[in-house]
Amino acid sequence: MDRALVIAANSPQLLNSRGMLALTLERPDDAAYFFARAADADPRQPALWMNLATARRASGDEPGEKAALDHVLELDQVHFMAQLRTAEWLERNGQLAQATKNWSQVLALADGLKDQPAALRDRLDEARRFVRTRMADFADEVDGHFKADFAGAPPPDVRRFQASIDHLLGRRRIYRNECSGMHYPFLPADEFFDRGHFPWIAELEARTDVIRGELLNLLKQGPDLLRPYVRLDAGTPDNVWSGLDQSLDWGACFLWEYGVRNDPVCDLCPETVATLEKLPRSDINGRAPSAFFSLLKPKAHIPPHSGVSNMRAIVHLPLIVPPDCGFRVGGETRAWEEGRAFVFDDTIEHEAWNNSDAMRAVLIFDVWNPYLTEREQELLRRYFQFADESAHRPES
Repeated sequence: MDRALVIAANSPQLLNSRGMLALTLERPDDAAYFFARAADADPRQPALWMNLATARRASGDEPGEKAALDHVLELDQVHFMAQLRTAEWLERNGQLAQATKNWSQVLALADGLKDQPAALRDRLDEARRFVRTRMADFADEVDGHFKADFAGAPPPDVRRFQASIDHLLGRRRIYRNECSGMHYPFLPADEFFDRGHFPWIAELEARTDVIRGELLNLLKQGPDLLRPYVRLDAGTPDNVWSGLDQSLDWGACFLWEYGVRNDPVCDLCPETVATLEKLPRSDINGRAPSAFFSLLKPKAHIPPHSGVSNMRAIVHLPLIVPPDCGFRVGGETRAWEEGRAFVFDDTIEHEAWNNSDAMRAVLIFDVWNPYLTEREQELLRRYFQFADESAHRPES
């Protein structure tokens, strides 16, 4: 009988109950004593270690609380309350860098919790503010440290590094190709291609005034050649393009469309045609090249979208650019500059806007993705020719 009483007195359940009673009576040292004995008796039970951590915190035993929390996490790395209490301990003890990491883990775990109590929601809001503040402070330090490297228009390697840092700091997304047609694998998903890939781009820019003049003459001589860029088939369900359907808010004058020359427009723009014909444009029968004047009316917005295939790249030569116009590809936004061309991957989400009170005009055409070899270009031509001749016509 005496042995049974001794065994009962040392049971983890009884010891835990005595610890809870001591906590209720505001005797944290006694509570810690009983919880420690309970945890020693049943060391695989996280709840006992959590109770011990609570008692030690109440008694001001900071190292003891941390040791108890560590025991819990050794048993279960995703124990939510142990992670939360550890983050609190780190923040309280001035270990701010590690606290930021731990709070981030807590917030990630909290995303999977349903029906969060109000007190917990408030605590998590405080954690979010802490993480945001810490990350903002660190971002300022990074920007200061790399200020000289990030200044101006950095070269491609620094631009990639800067994007990786911005992603790490939560300041930008990393966008990927979203092809509605052929997705050519293993090509870099670069939002804006480096100008060094296109040795002819300066020659194109030198023709800006001539090309702009032909556009203005075209609009006077053949206004009926301008048509809505977006023309949906009858019965198409509402989608991102519905607001621009059959609208000249985004108008286009095509010189080539899917490889077919538009003679009425080309005849009015001989210098533009001659300039384009000198360039290494993509050329796939029935699909490319395309080239057109893109006209965006005041207050118009082209919604976020992505293109058909990353085997091509898209060139913009800005001709008429009023203030308050912008163009975003993925995580990078640029303002058009008249006479300053750029080339981008249109299978990465992009959008454009004209918030001014005047028309914006850009010459747009496609070239081969600069990472494709000439052999690959030839193989693609042959593939699509074969596919068409076999009566199977892919969209891309």
